[in-house]
This record gives sequence, structure tokens and C-alpha cells, in this order.
Amino acid sequence: MTQRIATVAVALGLLVTVASAADNEFISTWKAPGAKPLQFAGRKVAAVVMVDELSLQMSAEEALAREISARGPVGIASYRIVPREDLANKDRAKTWFEQAGVQGLVVMRVVETDKQKVYSSMVWTSMYYGSAWDYYGYGWANMVPIGKGRTQTTVTVETLLYDLSTAGPIWAGVSRTVDPKDAGSFMKALGKDIVQQLKKAGLTR
Repeated sequence: MTQRIATVAVALGLLVTVASAADNEFISTWKAPGAKPLQFAGRKVAAVVMVDELSLQMSAEEALAREISARGPVGIASYRIVPREDLANKDRAKTWFEQAGVQGLVVMRVVETDKQKVYSSMVWTSMYYGSAWDYYGYGWANMVPIGKGRTQTTVTVETLLYDLSTAGPIWAGVSRTVDPKDAGSFMKALGKDIVQQLKKAGLTR
């Protein structure tokens, strides 16, 4: 039910100096053939965030559960239902979800994190870059660009919505987020964007 992702604590817990939550770009979405508008109002829907770190799981699932509850269903963080030692065992986890009366699952999993150096515009007007020959000599001697820059982190997340009456998927999407601010604001923004995607798919009003 889960995979160990060594970099996930950095991916979701990263505090980046940005003014607001990063935008989430959906690079792929899917809707089950024949899927009808969701009927989860008043029903329990569990938020499952597949990460190794318990504190990160708790904060992310609570944020996601709040977004679910704000839209009609009763959102519940999975860590409140399933003991940590049973969470990765699909059969034991299934039993806990069934006993709790959960009828839907929203599952999020970080599938990739990527970091790259982003250089400011000042680099290209600095002393060594100002002349072809100055740069030529510098470049061969150093092989490393100069100037101030920052590390940009891109997080790729897959999200799936399941109806537990059939255990079948209703909707799935893959999103990319650049420089997430923190787990709470990241989940809140992503939850809202997922709702918009569900609207586009005709699954919710």
C-alpha cells in the first residue's frame, strides 16, 4: 500500500522562501469510463498520504482531510484509523478502514523529487560573462558558472480517488509543484486544485 521514499521528508517538509503556496500543474488526469458525479456527501472519506515520516504523514493527512470535509464528505486522516504498524499491509489496513465505515479513499504519493540550481539574471551580466574572451578564459579555467542562485525543488505527486464499495478507481491525476512552501499549505492548495479537476471531469459540482 505504500513505498519507502527516502526524499519525501525533504519534498513535503521543505520550507522555501516564497510569498505564497506554489502552483500545482496537472500533467496527467484520468477518469473511469462511465463514472458519474460523486455521491460522497456525508460519507466517510479517508485521506491517505504515503510517506515514511509519521509527523509528516499526520500534518499532511490532517490538511487533506480538512479539504475533503469542506466539500461535503466527512474527511478522516488515515493515521487516526489504521495503526502505523498495519498501514503498509493492505489486508490489515482494509479491515481497519471497513470497521471505521470508510467509503472512499483519497490517496497521495510522492513519486519524484527533482532539484536543480536556478541562476539569477545577474549571472549573465557579471564580469566574466561580459566579454566573449573574458568568459572563454574563465570558462576553461573553472568549468563552473558564477553568480548567486537558489535550489529549485519540483515535487511530482500522484493522486487517486477510490470508491470502496467496489474498490475501483474513479479518478487519478499526476501533478507537479515547484518549491512547495510547507506540507499544510501544499496539501490545502493541491486539494483545491484537485476539486477543480474533478469539476472539469464532471464528477462534482
